[in-house]
Amino acid sequence: MHYRELKRCNNIKVSEIALGCEGFVGKSKEEFAAMLDRAMELGINFIDMYTPNPEFRDNLGAAIAGKRDKIVLQGHLCSVWENGQYLRSRDMQKTKAGFEDQLKRIGIDYLDIGMIHYVDSESDFHAVFDSDIIEYCKQLKKEGRIRSIGISSHNPKVARMAVETGLIDVLMFSVNAAYDMQPPGEDCNELWNLENYKNGLTNMNPERKELYELCEREDVAIDVMKVFGGGDMLNAKLSPFGVAFNEYQCIEYCLTRPAVVSVMAGCHSIEEIEKVVSYDKASREDRDYASVLSRMDKFKFHGNCMYCGHCAPCSVGINVADVNKYLNLSLAQNTVPETVADHYKLLEHHASDCIACGSCQKNCPFGVEVIEKMKKAAEVFGY
Repeated sequence: MHYRELKRCNNIKVSEIALGCEGFVGKSKEEFAAMLDRAMELGINFIDMYTPNPEFRDNLGAAIAGKRDKIVLQGHLCSVWENGQYLRSRDMQKTKAGFEDQLKRIGIDYLDIGMIHYVDSESDFHAVFDSDIIEYCKQLKKEGRIRSIGISSHNPKVARMAVETGLIDVLMFSVNAAYDMQPPGEDCNELWNLENYKNGLTNMNPERKELYELCEREDVAIDVMKVFGGGDMLNAKLSPFGVAFNEYQCIEYCLTRPAVVSVMAGCHSIEEIEKVVSYDKASREDRDYASVLSRMDKFKFHGNCMYCGHCAPCSVGINVADVNKYLNLSLAQNTVPETVADHYKLLEHHASDCIACGSCQKNCPFGVEVIEKMKKAAEVFGY
């Protein structure tokens, strides 16, 4: 298992493969413990807890007893249990009661990440950030009852607004190759509405691309939901693209996006946990999402670096994907941020080392003018 840092959360490290909680709902106490124990044995140390289901919280508390320091917990605020079912609420009394219930049932005194639950519309953004909700989150962070503030969203426009407040440390966002082609919207159901894909689409939506780059610049970590599109991406009949990806390709796609630190897999069994964790041992061919994206007829990714690594090997050893990532981060801001400059400096080889042999361009499945990109990077970074 590989780990990545939550830079605004005291640099704590989380596993690249993490667990969404939906697969644990409805499991017995024994089944729950067995699944979590196996996940932790395999190196998973990060779990999202969006559900306010009391049984889930009780079972989680029993499963992590004595292991609190070995797991990073992402719990949701404004996700409450009412009349035997889940409810998203902006009511302060319900939000506070739901938070206290979460800590009490799990048997903990703090959350690593307090995630403001499901903010997709601009009006809802203001209902959170212009109200007592955000003040409550800030107070919890000050008291150490949450160590960092997060927000979950499916809308890149609203997510950007949240990040730009400077208050958000972690963004939980829906990411996969299909959703990344869709424009922003306030109804997340539109992301998997097949009507929106029937005429084909071209390239990643620029607002999504800009969101990922903004998070990278601001050290806001992204943990991914919907990595498999609710399973649709794995099934050719259900996939918006009409072709199936495998689990490894979906995970690899997400983990090569700027700012992404982890993917939340909604595993329902030990076998499914073992399957997603085996991503670390999967071959390059099995992880190769570009082999699918570049062969589609109606959906075109062209001229933009997808960070897939097909340009390798470079004849002089340049990590072309990383150079392109740092270049894009700088161009998006019309300056070279200090952190980006530092990352670029640490590369073993730089854009100025390019000898314009053209092997990378021949290898690129998306028609990126790599040689011109290297010239531009050398100009922007100075070497």
